[in-house]
Amino acid sequence: MIKYFLKAILASAMMAAGTAPSLADSCWDHNGSLLRLKASGNQRWLYYERPRATLRQAGVGPGTLLFDGRKVGNRYEGNIRRFSRFCPGEPLVYWVEGPVRSDQLQVTLFGSYEVHERCQPTGSMASDRLVFTYSHQC
Repeated sequence: MIKYFLKAILASAMMAAGTAPSLADSCWDHNGSLLRLKASGNQRWLYYERPRATLRQAGVGPGTLLFDGRKVGNRYEGNIRRFSRFCPGEPLVYWVEGPVRSDQLQVTLFGSYEVHERCQPTGSMASDRLVFTYSHQC
């Protein structure tokens, strides 16, 4: 009961200060996986809650970090991880950034990464577009 009361006070204080509370500790869909968004101030983290089967084969489990970054205005920026079954435990980390939709229920991130084959860089680059859509409070 006290926990919910404190959350309500914090949300009221944030709105009074002109900053809307984030949908922290909420669940988001991404490519068939369910992720959990955690927030502290402007810092943001996305962790796998229920990874899809192909990611589980790459060693991804509940609690595996996908994104760490921050919210700047109405945008996210930070590092994302790309997992491979050929390199379990060694994700490719690269920079992404992109807008939060005006209703705050979708985030689209864009970035470029060096293509790897069986954990070896190929010298070619590829672009990525990652969409995260709000699902529910976790």
